[in-house]
Amino acid sequence: MDCYTANWNPLGEETFYRKLELYSMEWGLREDLRDCVVAAAPYGGPIALLRNSRRDKTPSARPLLEIYSASGLLLASVPWKSGHLVHLGWTAGEDLLCIQEDGTVLVYNLFCEFKRHFSMGNEVLQNHVLEAQVFHTEFGTGVAILTGALRFSLATNIDDLKLRRLPEVPGLQKAPPCWTVLAQDRVTMVLLAMGQELFLLDNTSCSVLVRRPPGLSPSAGPFLHVAVSFTHRLLALFCDSGSVWMGTASLKEKFCEFNTGIRSPPKQMVWCTRPRSRQRAVVLAWERQLMVVGNSSECIRFVLDEDSYLVPELDGVRILSRSTHEFLHEIPEASQEIFRIASMAPGALLLEAQKEYEKESQKADEYLREIREQQLLPEAVGQCIEAAGYEHEPETQKSLLRAASFGKCFLDKFPPEGFVRMCQDLRVLNAIRDYQIGIPLTFTQYKQLTIEVLLDRLVLRRLYPLAIRICEFLRLPEMQGVSRILAHWACYKVQQKDKSDEEVAQAINQKLGDTAGISYSDIATRAYDCGRAELAIKLLEYEPRSGEQVPLLLKMKRSKLALGKAIESGDTDLVYTVVLHLKNELNRGSFFMTLQNQPVALSLYRQFCRHQERETLKDLYNQDDNHQELGNLHVLGGYCQKRIEGRVAALQNALDEFYKAKNDFAAKATEEQIKLLRLQRHLQEELDKPYLDLSLHDTVATLILDGHHKRAEQLYRDFRIPDKRYWWLKINALATRGDWEEMEKFSKSKKSPIGYLPFVEVAVKHHNRYEAKKYAPRVPPEQRVKAFVLVGDLEQAAEAAMERKNEAEMSLVLSRCSPGTDGALAERLNRARAQLLKK
Repeated sequence: MDCYTANWNPLGEETFYRKLELYSMEWGLREDLRDCVVAAAPYGGPIALLRNSRRDKTPSARPLLEIYSASGLLLASVPWKSGHLVHLGWTAGEDLLCIQEDGTVLVYNLFCEFKRHFSMGNEVLQNHVLEAQVFHTEFGTGVAILTGALRFSLATNIDDLKLRRLPEVPGLQKAPPCWTVLAQDRVTMVLLAMGQELFLLDNTSCSVLVRRPPGLSPSAGPFLHVAVSFTHRLLALFCDSGSVWMGTASLKEKFCEFNTGIRSPPKQMVWCTRPRSRQRAVVLAWERQLMVVGNSSECIRFVLDEDSYLVPELDGVRILSRSTHEFLHEIPEASQEIFRIASMAPGALLLEAQKEYEKESQKADEYLREIREQQLLPEAVGQCIEAAGYEHEPETQKSLLRAASFGKCFLDKFPPEGFVRMCQDLRVLNAIRDYQIGIPLTFTQYKQLTIEVLLDRLVLRRLYPLAIRICEFLRLPEMQGVSRILAHWACYKVQQKDKSDEEVAQAINQKLGDTAGISYSDIATRAYDCGRAELAIKLLEYEPRSGEQVPLLLKMKRSKLALGKAIESGDTDLVYTVVLHLKNELNRGSFFMTLQNQPVALSLYRQFCRHQERETLKDLYNQDDNHQELGNLHVLGGYCQKRIEGRVAALQNALDEFYKAKNDFAAKATEEQIKLLRLQRHLQEELDKPYLDLSLHDTVATLILDGHHKRAEQLYRDFRIPDKRYWWLKINALATRGDWEEMEKFSKSKKSPIGYLPFVEVAVKHHNRYEAKKYAPRVPPEQRVKAFVLVGDLEQAAEAAMERKNEAEMSLVLSRCSPGTDGALAERLNRARAQLLKK
């Protein structure tokens, strides 16, 4: 702590940079980095090397593709057996992209396991790749290619591959000395330098931006190097005069210009700028020298003992060499305020107060009183908490957090959430920065990356125990944390071939149990994709949701097992899914035999066929010798026929089936329907009026309405219509027709089986009381009062009621009497009722 500022390097009056060692690399590189193709992923990501690729010591030696953690631990390696490699790059999800000379891009995971490949198009294949870049935008990870034909091709998102061939650059005779990809306003473009001109290529055009960037010295020569910032907002240009121009990526604003005094182009030039910083700096690397330049007349120089490789980060630059891995960054403002020599900032005083308190010195009270008198204690605590986040050494972190905790004791309402959260975040960061883990995230990068993405990266490295401990420590919801990680672990476990299916399934179930959010079907799918079908079936036994089991069983061609699971679930839609899958998979005979053993499925399939496939349903009933249902099917099918011949034929088939089923009633009914259809066709042809599809009742009624009484009588006899039904039917039809004479004749033809009250009721219903009165005297005595009331003859009704001495009938007549007109009649009835009641 006493020499804390020893490695601070000033750039201007208010800004300091420091280079701290992250790891001592023990990867045992014999080659210099310049003899390898190197790519390091941002956010403390892994490092990929292709050794022995540019300077082969032995012609027969195969290059070796290796992937290391940021601490130099080997994660995986594989001999390179593909074509000539031009460029390596990492995706946002930490997959390795290997871009070959023929335009093929191979995708590997962290453990050198091949995932997939894609091509950058035929034009690239024909002209080969001269140069390539991998870039990151809001759309995802993209690839830019410069071909031998000096044309650029671009893919903005490799996960949704859409290749774009950019316009030709006029006058371009050879590969440009420098070019880069810019992403502005949701548009991805290529910026390239040719001499002292800058060209911008978008989807449709190639335009010269400016003759010279604003404020660039007239003595500056052609552009030799270009660098875009991590966020694509800033741009730096290196000229052959040794000048570095820095400004916005739109080239509309200049920040500064610095003359390095070195005319040879640097190997690398990257931005080194902290978010929301007022200082903007660029790092340039030559063979043995590193230079940091910004908006200051001075620069920072570092001597490089070894060949180095720069990795731009959100808040600094990582520097790789054979022996060390360092991080160069701007000292954050909070750290400057606290640790700057002779600083009187509140955070610095609070840190001193805490140190003196540990020494049991009275100076602690003096420092603390000075902060409190200025009412800066909350600011002092906040500065110490913030500065702790930017420190890599745990001892420094603890010292700052102790100071913050000490200061909090003297505040009444200081919110503890920030302090607690910082302690948690630092514990997580210290855990992943460990040499064995090798993810040197800074606090700024960690907040930008989010804890969810960090957990994903630990899972990708198969560091499941650490990921679970972090979830438990941060108390993340089970669905977002432990459950998800355990699911990934299980998917990895099924790939291990050294253990039996039974052992793996039991180990997974023992670990996972009934943990919320775990889908055993997803794990089983991974097992099946790895060629372990039996393991997949065993894992599915632990899946409680049948809806998740069935699709995979179908995919595995275990259809009969899937059918059993679907039936157990009670989900008819699921059963239908399996049955229809079986229908397409099996031949007709096997399909029917399978259904015979599953009554539930067979019943559901019959329901389906009843609405969709009648012919198939016939086959099912034929197979079962179910003549009753076959007969029903023929009846239904018959009434779908438009022509009468087809309908009669279908009903004849139904008749045969009903006889075989020994259903005499259905057979007799079908036989009579055939007879009726033929008769209706004959009537229709003869009388030129539609009779088809009428019921027997409606056919007879229509004949009566049309005056064909003899034909109606014939149907009455032929079909043995009951007398009562026929009499009701005829008197209603005659009344509707208004044929009262025929109705009277019919009433006298023989004794009515329904009596004569219906004649009265029908006549009254059709508003003909005159005709109704003809039948009232013929009504039996017990119904006569009602008949006379219906026809409006209250005198006769009263006489009949008094004659029968029926109090209820008297009351009925009384209810119909009007006070003025029928007063005498009402009086007579009342006297008769009174006498009746006395008795």
